[in-house]
Amino acid sequence: MDNDNRKSFVQMAYAGSVGFAFVLLIFGGLFVGNWLDRKMGTSFLFTILLFVAGVAAGFRNLYVLIKRSFRDDKTIITSIRSEPHRKRPAPARN
Repeated sequence: MDNDNRKSFVQMAYAGSVGFAFVLLIFGGLFVGNWLDRKMGTSFLFTILLFVAGVAAGFRNLYVLIKRSFRDDKTIITSIRSEPHRKRPAPARN
């Protein structure tokens, strides 16, 4: 197996694990928040709080995946200022 195929398989496995962790964090937050609400007698305080925390953690994992997968690649566009100046034609006068 060459290096490119191996890198692709590792990235696909990591993406699958991030998707699984995303769902697990959201439903884990709902479950633990519901359990805490029943234990402490609050209405939906911990359920909503831990649901939002689970969604935030899931998006953080997604962000880390994107940063890791594109870290190796060279930048395609560094900035617009790096391009040489192009002269524009003068506007037509009536």
